[in-house]
Amino acid sequence: MAVPRNVQGWLTKGDFDALEDEWLGLVAEDPTDLDTYVSVARALVGTDEATRARVLLEMLDEELTGRGLWPVRLKLLRRVGHLMRDDDEKEELHAEILGTVSRIYGDRPSFENLVDAVGLRRATHDIPKTWEKVGRLETLVVFDVGAIVEMKNRGVGKVVEVNSELKSFKVDLEGFQGLTVGFLAAAKMLTPLDENHILRRKVEHPEEIRKLAKNDPPELLRRVLTSYDHPLKAGEIRTVVSGVVPDKGWASWWTAARKHPQVVAKGSGGKQTYEWAESDEHALEAVWKTFRKAEPRRQIELMRRDGGRDTKLQKRMGEHLASVAEQGRGDDPGLAFEIWFALERAAGAPEDSPWSPDALLGSVATQDLFAGIQDRLLRERAYTMYRERYDDWPGVFQTRMAREEDPRALDLLAEALQKEAPDRYARVVDDLMAQPQRGPAAFTWLAERAAVDEELRDRNPLRLLTQILQSMSLDELKPFRTRLSPLADSGGTLPRLLSHLGEDQAPQAEQAIRRAAAFEPYQRDQLVTALQLRFQGLAKDVEEPLYATAESIEAKRAEFQKLVTKELPANRKAIEEARALGDLRENFEYKSARARHEYLSTRAAQMEGELARVQPIGTGIDSSQVRVGTTVELSVDGGDHRTVTLLGPWESDPDNDVLSYQSDLGQALLEKKTGEELEVGGTRYMVAGISSWS
Repeated sequence: MAVPRNVQGWLTKGDFDALEDEWLGLVAEDPTDLDTYVSVARALVGTDEATRARVLLEMLDEELTGRGLWPVRLKLLRRVGHLMRDDDEKEELHAEILGTVSRIYGDRPSFENLVDAVGLRRATHDIPKTWEKVGRLETLVVFDVGAIVEMKNRGVGKVVEVNSELKSFKVDLEGFQGLTVGFLAAAKMLTPLDENHILRRKVEHPEEIRKLAKNDPPELLRRVLTSYDHPLKAGEIRTVVSGVVPDKGWASWWTAARKHPQVVAKGSGGKQTYEWAESDEHALEAVWKTFRKAEPRRQIELMRRDGGRDTKLQKRMGEHLASVAEQGRGDDPGLAFEIWFALERAAGAPEDSPWSPDALLGSVATQDLFAGIQDRLLRERAYTMYRERYDDWPGVFQTRMAREEDPRALDLLAEALQKEAPDRYARVVDDLMAQPQRGPAAFTWLAERAAVDEELRDRNPLRLLTQILQSMSLDELKPFRTRLSPLADSGGTLPRLLSHLGEDQAPQAEQAIRRAAAFEPYQRDQLVTALQLRFQGLAKDVEEPLYATAESIEAKRAEFQKLVTKELPANRKAIEEARALGDLRENFEYKSARARHEYLSTRAAQMEGELARVQPIGTGIDSSQVRVGTTVELSVDGGDHRTVTLLGPWESDPDNDVLSYQSDLGQALLEKKTGEELEVGGTRYMVAGISSWS
């Protein structure tokens, strides 16, 4: 702190009498203003008036001692004790420090033991060390016997013993007696609670807190919020009042408690916190500051939430949002639309403004307006208003269907078109089925809707089936994969589409299902089985699929290409060259080339067949049971543990615990769930865990 101006002037003039008079007056009025006294004393030392500074500080020290202001005196000694005592008086200064500490904490049960534990009586000439020891003592003394403390995740308890030899405290917590905490860990593990802290009051005065919970929710909330030096989340508040506010009564209590005008909420969603303002005025100002710092759409939310606190505040918020809408209506008409309706519900919306809904619907590009309205309900309202006012709404709705992302808003658009413009609706459906990537959200909606809309399924079932299967691999539809994947499960769109296929379409459908690598193998298998049950002729020529990783498939294809484009042509050339040598009966080169030809041809045919029926093992395999593409933790004979990964025969590497699903153990493991047991080759296994191999 800077030296007061008048004192600075006296120092410059050397008018020390006036300075001393000012000092004595200030000390008599308020001896606790240490910043001022310390700055003046240091200024005196800087002007070679160290003796005068010492005398003045001793006067201050006497005043503090006379009034019994021991904590303030300890701070004074810590800050300027070196100015009050010469170098040869260090032991005297140490004695004064120890004496002051004793005045402050001497009535604590374990004070003397703690003084000895930190070594405060030793090395009396080393003042810096003395202050370090005082700091350690102050850290420990708050945990003396009888102190009420909180331990995170353990609750509230009481310190019942201090052991200076073992340098530890013993704490009795709720449901946990005799917990030992070392001196060094105490400050990290334990939080001392003052007599007004809500957690301490719950322990010492439970009936008082229960009455508050029942009769005065805001007062209990005040005590909770003021017990902490930081804002609290709703979940933290609920934890604090557990036991006094029943779980079933939490919602009603919380609603009543947070209505108090001094409760200030900050943030939103899971990050929202609450704190207690000093007064209604402070609370309103805090709300206004939070409002001004927020983005416009967040300001709309804050006006809805906090505007009802005060009519003037609500009007102020409304005027601010109105100016935002007025200035930005051309750049962000959707925001202006949202602001207008927010004001209509709260502070009152201007009727004839150039950014009223009617004005916006008629004066800006409708597609920009609809795209800019982020609130789904208001966007639906805008659709309805436009349909009521303008005859060109079918064309607008048709365009919006490819751009709209919310399923409920898409329902509204589709139902309107189906009812009054069926040709346009049909074109929308055809366009989405032809190019899903141009309207990813709308195609996903269409695929989901087809599960309950038989007319959609009957329109072009093979086309819709193949597009759903392929859409999972499109980058544009990546955000919608969690909605598309369940469509392959029982009751989803894909199984229901099978009954709409003709017999001539079944082979194409089967081929599309088998190639749909983005779906789980079990989903593809279920669909193929259902298709074969419906079309019996399919199963006759269908070979069992072969599963392999994408890397193995790529390597096998490369090997096949090398075989048919290099090795077989080279072999045929070798046969011709050997044939030219004559007398094939004794021609070893010819016989050798022919033998290799038979081997290569057989190998090529085998590989072609395998590649024709190979199915990729995807990533993120469902681990509810053992499937191809899962890693399985096994307990062997109830003792040893083994981890195996089930892949295809191409990846089989038993030495590294990669098993083919066609192996004996692999076959026995398939479809097992966690906890199930099996026996293979005289060895018993128990499935301890399942996860995706990737």
